[in-house]
Amino acid sequence: MPKLTEDPWPLVLTGLTLCGMVAAGIAYWALPAGLAWGAVLEAGALALVYAAGGIPAGARALGALWRERELDIDLLMVIAALAAAAVGAAFEGGVLLTLFSLSTTLESRAMGRARRAIEALMELRPDRALRRTADGIEEIPVEALSPGDVVILRPGARVPVDAVIVEGEGTLDESTITGESVPVHKAPGAQVFEATVNLHAVLAVRVARPLAESTVARMIALVTEAQAARAPSERFSEWFGQRYTVAVLAGSALAFAVFLGLGLGWHEALYKAAVLLVAASPCAIVISVPAAILSALSAAARGGVLFKGGAALETLARVSSFAFDKTGTLTTGRQEVVGLHCEGDEAGFLARLAGLEAHSEHPIADAIRRLAETRQIRPAEVREARAVPGEGMVGVDDEGMIWAGNARLAARMGARGIEEETQALLAALHAPPQTLVLLGRGARILGAVMVEDRLRETSRPALDALRAAGVTHLAMLTGDRRAVAERIAADLGLPSAAIHADLRPEDKVRIVAGMAARGRVAFVGDGVNDAAALARADVGIAMGAAGSEVALQAADVALLSEDIRRLAAAHALARRTARIIRQNLVFAMGAMLTLVVAGLFFHLPMPVAVVGHEGGTVLVVLNGLRLLADPIRKRAR
Repeated sequence: MPKLTEDPWPLVLTGLTLCGMVAAGIAYWALPAGLAWGAVLEAGALALVYAAGGIPAGARALGALWRERELDIDLLMVIAALAAAAVGAAFEGGVLLTLFSLSTTLESRAMGRARRAIEALMELRPDRALRRTADGIEEIPVEALSPGDVVILRPGARVPVDAVIVEGEGTLDESTITGESVPVHKAPGAQVFEATVNLHAVLAVRVARPLAESTVARMIALVTEAQAARAPSERFSEWFGQRYTVAVLAGSALAFAVFLGLGLGWHEALYKAAVLLVAASPCAIVISVPAAILSALSAAARGGVLFKGGAALETLARVSSFAFDKTGTLTTGRQEVVGLHCEGDEAGFLARLAGLEAHSEHPIADAIRRLAETRQIRPAEVREARAVPGEGMVGVDDEGMIWAGNARLAARMGARGIEEETQALLAALHAPPQTLVLLGRGARILGAVMVEDRLRETSRPALDALRAAGVTHLAMLTGDRRAVAERIAADLGLPSAAIHADLRPEDKVRIVAGMAARGRVAFVGDGVNDAAALARADVGIAMGAAGSEVALQAADVALLSEDIRRLAAAHALARRTARIIRQNLVFAMGAMLTLVVAGLFFHLPMPVAVVGHEGGTVLVVLNGLRLLADPIRKRAR
């Protein structure tokens, strides 16, 4: 993707307009009246103002009229300036064009600050990488890396592409991606993300995915989509601006006729109509919404939260209920096997279980594989493995069909007395309420492992922040056993009624739909089995840069950090954005109404109307740009 650059011509033309206006002002006020060359200087300077300020605006207006059959605000300004010149008020028309050109350039450059979020993301990517080959280490362009290549990371180097550590361990600074300031310690088998920084150790990492599918590439795609997708209020302001422009032109023409009918002279009636044209122009109304939306999207991206457009931002501000997946969202997702019980040979049992779970990306499967690796047990060969969403895995080994999962999968396979069997296994494992994974063949249960998942340190503060912000309903949805869910919920301060356990993916969709019937609802999850619920919610929020690709695609918002407090920060940003949009619209409409009333019933000089109109436009843009410094950009501590 090429580097984004700004067009310098608007700045040059605005500079020429300002120079011409200064020269015209000197000729108008500073030089003696009746001086011939002073009049020539004023005329020439105003000609420069009308050319540099009016021609570009006129070209944009005619282009919009020709290509899109739309009358826009540029046309209003040009007509008003020409009307002022026609009645001998060329100086006032020049002031209008100068301030309009200046405000347009300032708005463009200010909005460019928000759009430069994409360029900032692109600059995170390193250009070169050290690839290990049979002949040694070679430096190559990052674009030449392929999945499976082994890359050497020296201390201080940026990670060139998403990868998995194969040798060494150390700490990485992931603040550029996740917004977290505390370095993360990683060992072999851990994922590392493009553009993060290896701090101290020498690491060897294996490329996990092509550059085009990396974390930064996904971030760039999401930010690009977000800035292209307009929020409902943006669409309304554009719709309003287009139709209101026609109304202003018609109203000014009608006002001109009325002023003539009231006995005003031609010059005075045309002057007042031109003033009314300026006063009633909806520039501030049209720009007030995108200024706030783009600034908020940019601040969120810098803070590790990606919105897929302004619509998601606006909807999140109105959310009153949040539903959370448990594993990998409220908990770390880093499961550990804390108990094992089986019939007969323990090594053979674990080999079969690890062989089946080798085909799964679930955190529980990862924990089982790590245990087998630690005990130096080679996983058994399992064929035709497939996932049963929300229940477990099924496959075929050398003795026939084999399965691993929860009690629902056991029941599906025809196992009898599951409750008694489960209780017996729990007693044998001497375990408190934790997650139980059964291994079976047909209707026979061969044994079980107990895995434990720890609550994230940030989960309770995040939920407390949402409660403090006025969120009325928090719920936890999980496919795990209720006893496990209640243990986690107790640490989160969630009541029993807010816990929904033993759920299939379709159950999550049903519960989210029920919550949506009572108001706007957001669902937060990270796995493949969360995708349907993410899509059903008013706002789907995918958790973590390492979250499932399916979940990220289904979600409206992506939290790149594992710190769930970012969710509360994103909710607060959405509410601040909604508040600033309301402020902008109230101010813009109030200022416009005041100017229109003054232009209709009092003598409103053109320069005053111009300053009021352009000043109001710049003020609403600046008010929206305050969101660029939103607290979401602060690093988590």
